[in-house]
Parts: sequence; C-alpha cells; structure tokens
Amino acid sequence: MNRVLCAAPLAAAMLLGACAPLPPVDNAALVRQVTETERAFAATMARRDFAAFQTFLSDEAIFDGGRQPLRGKAAVAAAWKAYFDGPAAPFSWEPERVVVLDSGTLAQSGGPVRDPQGKLTARFNSVWRQEGPGTWRIVFDKGEPVCDCLTKTAK
Repeated sequence: MNRVLCAAPLAAAMLLGACAPLPPVDNAALVRQVTETERAFAATMARRDFAAFQTFLSDEAIFDGGRQPLRGKAAVAAAWKAYFDGPAAPFSWEPERVVVLDSGTLAQSGGPVRDPQGKLTARFNSVWRQEGPGTWRIVFDKGEPVCDCLTKTAK
C-alpha cells in the first residue's frame, strides 16, 4: 500500500512535467548543426568511408531516387555500397540550404550533386530527424537529375 501512495505523487509530478512548455529552440544553432552533419555525411563519400556513411542513416531511412524506394538502413546501405568501391568518389554533394522546424525535431537540406569533374548533375533533398541531443540522422532522401531545359527548348 505504501508503494501505491508514494508512487501517486511521483506519477502526478511526471504528468505535470510532461505538459510543461519546452525550452525555446535556438533555430540558427540547429541549422548550423544540420549543415555540419550534412557536410560530414558528404565527407564520408570523399573519404571512401562506408562504415561512417552508415552511421548517418536512420534505421527507417527511405532513399527515393531509383525505380523503387529503398526502405530501411540495411537496404540503403546495401544499394550505396557500390558507390564506395574504388579509389575515387563517383560524385559529391553539399548543402546549399538547410531549414529546421521550430520544434527542432526535423530538418530539410538540399543542394547540388556534382560529378568528379565538378559538373552539376543532380540536386538532392534530404529530411533529417534529431534522434538525440545533437544527433541527426537522415530519414528521407531524394535525388533528381538536373534538367538542361533551357538549352533543349532554345534549339
């Protein structure tokens, strides 16, 4: 009986604490965090570090850019393994724009994808989720080839 009586105030305190407003989020700091995370993610390709690449993937990541979306960390890693074979990276990417929800829980990054000679070949858009303090993992990624639409319509 004492356990029930002692647990009741603790449970009430926990419920009240759960309803308390969260501290304000420093959005600019989170944008810097995600930008640095995206750059570190891209650096894994340049360094040819497949093990490090995988640490940026959420367990439930979805990469959508082929015929069928790749679902889950294992599927994404298996499909991307070939990009890490060989001494030189087949492409590179960098964040051009990063935005973070006011809640600080999700972020979007996007930017150019370039071939080894630096030519723009595609653009990427990624969604990152904060999975722990300062720990961002990619949950959605979509790459799109760049269309040379102006050149084609001008001909």
